[in-house]
Amino acid sequence: MKAISGKRLCKLLEQRGWVLKRVQGSHYIYTQPGSAARISVPVHANTALKIGLLRSVMKIADIDESEL
Repeated sequence: MKAISGKRLCKLLEQRGWVLKRVQGSHYIYTQPGSAARISVPVHANTALKIGLLRSVMKIADIDESEL
């Protein structure tokens, strides 16, 4: 699996219709209109996200690995 940064994941979520609800410290909180789902993305400069977190977010947001 390709490692990506938190900034890149935020851009991908916004392209897929997720809305930035708030920023708390270095964590960007995204919601989707009409859904109770919430995603928290840590944005620490250009540091790559760990694989477990990335897979979890991809599952919630219904993102395929080929879209990374």
